[in-house]
Amino acid sequence: MINVLATNITSPLGFTTEQNYQAVLSGSSALKRYEGLWGSAEPFAASLFSEEQKATLTIEGYTFFEALAIRSIREALTHTHLDLASERIVLILSTTKGNIEALGEERYYPSKAAQRIAEAIGLTTKPIVVCNACVSGLSAQLLANHLLSANVYDYAIVVGAEVQSKFIVSGFQSLKAVSEEPCRPFDIERNGLNPGEAAATIVFARNADGERWCLMDGATCNDAYHNVSPSPQGEGLTNAINAVLAGQDKSRLATVCVHGTATLYNDQMESKAIERADLSDIPLSALKGYYGHTMGAAGVLETILTMRATDDGIILPSKGFTEPGVSGKVNISSEPKKTDKRAFLKLMSGFGGCNVAAMYERTTGNGPQTAGKTKLVKAHTIKLSSEDGQTLTDIYKQQIGDYPKFYKMDLLTRLAFVATEKVLSNFPLKGEDKKPALIFFNHSSSIVADRQFFDTIRDAENYFPSPSVFVYTLPNITTGEVAIRHHLCGETSFYILPDKDEALMQQILEASLTGTDTPTAISGWVDAESETCYECELTLYNIINI
Repeated sequence: MINVLATNITSPLGFTTEQNYQAVLSGSSALKRYEGLWGSAEPFAASLFSEEQKATLTIEGYTFFEALAIRSIREALTHTHLDLASERIVLILSTTKGNIEALGEERYYPSKAAQRIAEAIGLTTKPIVVCNACVSGLSAQLLANHLLSANVYDYAIVVGAEVQSKFIVSGFQSLKAVSEEPCRPFDIERNGLNPGEAAATIVFARNADGERWCLMDGATCNDAYHNVSPSPQGEGLTNAINAVLAGQDKSRLATVCVHGTATLYNDQMESKAIERADLSDIPLSALKGYYGHTMGAAGVLETILTMRATDDGIILPSKGFTEPGVSGKVNISSEPKKTDKRAFLKLMSGFGGCNVAAMYERTTGNGPQTAGKTKLVKAHTIKLSSEDGQTLTDIYKQQIGDYPKFYKMDLLTRLAFVATEKVLSNFPLKGEDKKPALIFFNHSSSIVADRQFFDTIRDAENYFPSPSVFVYTLPNITTGEVAIRHHLCGETSFYILPDKDEALMQQILEASLTGTDTPTAISGWVDAESETCYECELTLYNIINI
């Protein structure tokens, strides 16, 4: 476990954790209906900063996304005494689209934004960007847990941030996933999500004195079902919950803070997973009726609010909920409840089939104990490059040829797909090995798909956002496609780094796999900037815990 030193939430409801907590406690919501914003053809409800708030948060020389993250981190750090120049501190940035409005400029790259944020607050170590769709904020916290527990760092600053834009809203509208009215999680009348803006920060420590909130354990499982629609029975989320709660007394939980996007399929799936994990009697808390879906910030923001409410002995009500509209048995209410318990479960699910569960408890602990060491044995490595002279389509036709969905994929996903096919053709997975970890890294995120989608919304007269292209603007769809192809239900994660730092990649991989029962992992660099500029090096590892 790792300890929480300090937190911050910066949102349209307030610029501190306490301001946000009091706003939610009073029943306030930042959701408003917008018509014609960014040239949108359809109205939508969203939680957006006002122009006055933006003026207050803006920092000269930085994009608004960067300034938002910097402001949140700086406020959190005022409650600590960290030596920010230390090589034992790491910044982990969670976001789905970062500076997407800067597409075409150098500052577009998420890794560049992370570097600028890190330098602004005085850090000297390389930042890590977690880009794992909607679960990114919780995935970032689990990465902090891995790295600190493995003694790679002593402190981790985890910041989740998202700024909404025409790019994001039009994409979700193309999927018919956006509601024109404030969202209603788990309700029979729910009809879609609301986009939201926010930044939220948790500062974690390996060792901290006194009673504090601790991240006790977490798990990531893919459902290998579909890149957009979750498994109807919630297999991936059920597996993640069961992995976290194995051997735990579930009656210790005050609440389950659910993902609760208010989309038809997500809430239904989540209800089934909760029922299957025997959590039907635990009160649920769904918070997107206050903030909308803040995407890369959601997992951090909602965790912080649940900690603060539990400190007060309160289970926050699920705003917008009136009548159950899911078939799984769940305990959800629009009224606050009292609790004397000191632990909770946080759940997140997202595109690419990823599901994450994490357990938190307020306790006195001595910090994490490294759970042994992991030895990674290379079994096979595949390298692909645009300099090889063969196109990915040629390789597919000559060596694979039995998966027509290949032609619908973007360049980045084709690259990862072909490379993993070549790896597994030499070392096919056995039945007991169906839980390999898929952990990919790159520098340029999903820039090729981003350009392609931007072209569908660039011209107002030819405006036709493509849902099939939008899906691939999330780089973790690469791991999702591989998981679906081979029915892999282990961890799937995607990280963005400033450069191809093999030492850092190895640290992340080893820390992530230490103490797990994962027998194998496929990991490495998968980067594509254009049809004539791509590079991939993936390795199949056998994992030995020593």
